[in-house]
Amino acid sequence: MSDFKRASEILYAGEHVKGMDLKKPETLPIFETTAFTMNSLSELAEVTAEKGWTYSRTRNPNRAALAEAISYLEGGEASLIFASGMGAITVPLITLLQPGDRVLCNANIYGETFSTLRDILSKMGVETDFVDYLDMDAVRAAIRPETKMIYSEVVSNPTVKIADIPALAGLAHKNGAWLMVDNTFTSPFAIRPMDFGADIVINSLTKFLNGHADAMGGSMTTTAELVDRIRPYSMLIGTPGDAFSSWLILRGLRTAELRIPRQIKTAEKLAAFFAADPRISAVNHPSLATGAQKELADKLFGENGSTPMMSFVLPEDIEKIDAFMKALRFTRYAPTLGGLRTTMSHPVTSSHFSMPDAERRKIGITPGMIRLSVGLEDPDDLIADFSNALKVFG
Repeated sequence: MSDFKRASEILYAGEHVKGMDLKKPETLPIFETTAFTMNSLSELAEVTAEKGWTYSRTRNPNRAALAEAISYLEGGEASLIFASGMGAITVPLITLLQPGDRVLCNANIYGETFSTLRDILSKMGVETDFVDYLDMDAVRAAIRPETKMIYSEVVSNPTVKIADIPALAGLAHKNGAWLMVDNTFTSPFAIRPMDFGADIVINSLTKFLNGHADAMGGSMTTTAELVDRIRPYSMLIGTPGDAFSSWLILRGLRTAELRIPRQIKTAEKLAAFFAADPRISAVNHPSLATGAQKELADKLFGENGSTPMMSFVLPEDIEKIDAFMKALRFTRYAPTLGGLRTTMSHPVTSSHFSMPDAERRKIGITPGMIRLSVGLEDPDDLIADFSNALKVFG
């Protein structure tokens, strides 16, 4: 890419499809086809040699265009597109790790990532050490010669605590390990983890980068060499994203720079409102960070802001929490995040359901915690709505 601004470049990244004379359509067509035909074995050999279009599970123009755009945003050499964010997480781990290897993972992690590491990788002979990344001394102490992967989200789901990506990168590379970072909550509009030393960056494209709650997908951005190693596993396991979802996500990506910064600013206003309310015992958002977390937020995010995600803790009274949710006009429960509208979830009964209660409480996830994904509503309307609903707590 050239030196033009990101807001301009992202409108054009991924518009050229190799091997297709498209006469420059204004919008990239959807290549909703299972295969591409050829007239001879010699043509097949030629297309195969240049890694062209043959079978859509192997390669598809819409998936390739989306991968190019994601690579541009994350600043990586290449990307792979998966059918979901969990595919983007699981396939690289399965590909790169061997029996006897160990993973070092933030104890404050998305529940299904926790389950993947605990239940699936352990069957492969790969064990995981879960450590609170707020304690870097504990992180250093947990690294072993067998540690081949350090894994973290930029900000934890759902406690929204910031991980020290540069420090983790230094530890990983000093010990011959990869650093794999999930950027879903923050997005490349807030931070590009590879700029701080991450080797592999994951995004659940289902969330903010698509932004319209109408398509599922995931991405992995890294070096061209690692993409070439991981691509065959994705193809064989059957996790590549489909053409239509890739088309929808690329469409959503074109306007992400208009949406996500606005959602971040609204989240900051909401976090300040919640922090001033005595009925809420804790609010988790980087804009409220103090001490070392404030220094880290400034270092990683600068003036970009951090995330449209936050969590807050209500009294552990399920009946009143239910009444609070019913009293809201705008915000609804949804077992996902990152759409145009503000949604909430209850981690204890959704994302972290499979995590033992004692483990949840250890990292601050209680039955009173609500995770909030901030949308595009007017911030004053959201504040008024939440202010009214909080009256159920007296």
